[in-house]
Parts: sequence; structure tokens; C-alpha cells
Amino acid sequence: MNIGVIFAGGCGTRMNTKSKPKQFLDLNGKPIIIYTIELFDNHPQIDGIVVVCIESWIPYLKKMIRKFEITKVVRIVPGGNSGQESIYNGLCAAEDFTKEKNEQNSIVLIHDGVRPLITEETITANIAKVKECGSCITTVPAIETVIVDNHDGTLAIPKRSDCLMARAPQSFYLKDILEAHRRSQAEGKTEFIDSCSLMSHYGYKLGLVQGPMENIKITTPTDYFVLRAMVEVHENQQIFGY
Repeated sequence: MNIGVIFAGGCGTRMNTKSKPKQFLDLNGKPIIIYTIELFDNHPQIDGIVVVCIESWIPYLKKMIRKFEITKVVRIVPGGNSGQESIYNGLCAAEDFTKEKNEQNSIVLIHDGVRPLITEETITANIAKVKECGSCITTVPAIETVIVDNHDGTLAIPKRSDCLMARAPQSFYLKDILEAHRRSQAEGKTEFIDSCSLMSHYGYKLGLVQGPMENIKITTPTDYFVLRAMVEVHENQQIFGY
């Protein structure tokens, strides 16, 4: 069983929106989060979707799921006090769902609700890579020089060809990522910025796939305008065939 855990629990302070969190901003009459969920809902290998949402926005999300005829969302759970806690809440909901279905070796794909430009091919590649080596981190090549501050007055500048940017989905066997989360909680380590950092810390091998460059996270107003342009391109391709 393959489950998408979509994180939509942030408030989006860098977007400077007043009335709505960024994941609920409308684009052509559809919230950004729905664009993201639809990609998982339409994927033939995804069996269920868990959404982690700001608690006060859960009723609105449920309304949008009905409006846009999303069929694979099996749980909507509130976020926690941090990104790590919110993802854990979603993973626990996925665990409950797999127990109901008596599934023992499920794969979970952890994705940002504000990354609506992921492709079907990348989702497929994530599932295949987890089956191959136990995990999958979606990446893109670094297109600018990366500088590492050693905090001792020196800098390290790795070769750009050796550098990758981690994006999403980040995918694992559900039992493995839950084990890592529970170890971190027992040890009081709650500072991990994302799932690949957590899994790397606990010694899990990380498999890599290259995703599309346009798989950006909608964080700032500029990102929103890029998304709007990309959606227009995709719609024109469908209408005019180019």
C-alpha cells in the first residue's frame, strides 16, 4: 500500500497573506492545496491520502475535497507545534489506516501541500526507489554555487556538480520513518528540518531520484506568480496541444 501524507499545516508568514494561509490561496478558482492533492488522488499507485491541516481550516478543506471530487483522502488531522510534530501526526494517521486494512509493509510519500507542480512520473519513481533501497529523496541539481560556513572563520565551497537540492516527496517505508520519529522523541531531538535529515541522522540509507525543476515550494509572492504562469502553460498545452 502506498500512502501520500500531505503537509498543509503552516501559516505561511513569508507569503504576507492576510485572509488565508498560502495553501488555501485560490488559483483559477481552485486552492493550491487541491492542485497538490489531485496529483496524488489521480495517481494509480496511490491507495490513500492523509492531509495534515491547520485545525481551524479543516472544515473548509473538507468542503473543498467534496467540491473537487477527491476520493482517496482517508484522514485529515490537525498539525502540531512544529513541522516535525505535524508530520508525525500524519504518519500516525497513516499507521492507523494501514492497521485497518491489515497492511504490513506500506510506503509513505511525505509531500508539501504547497508543492503543486510535482509530476506523476516523480511519484512513480519515489515508490520504485523505496522498493529498491528503502527510501527516496526527490532532488534537483544545484544551479548556483553552495557555500558552507564552518563558523570558524573559514568557508567550504563544494563542487556544484556534487550538490543537490532536496525537495519533495520524501518517501520511506512507514515503519522505518515512524521508528525514527519515535527515537527522536525519546531522545528529545525535535530540531530536524525535514524527513531526510531525520532519517540520515539515524543511519538510514537515502536513495535519490531527480525530480522536475519546476517542483518549487510556494513560499513567497514570487513563487505564486511562477505557479500561476506554469499552470497557464499546462492548460494551454491541454487546449492547444503544444
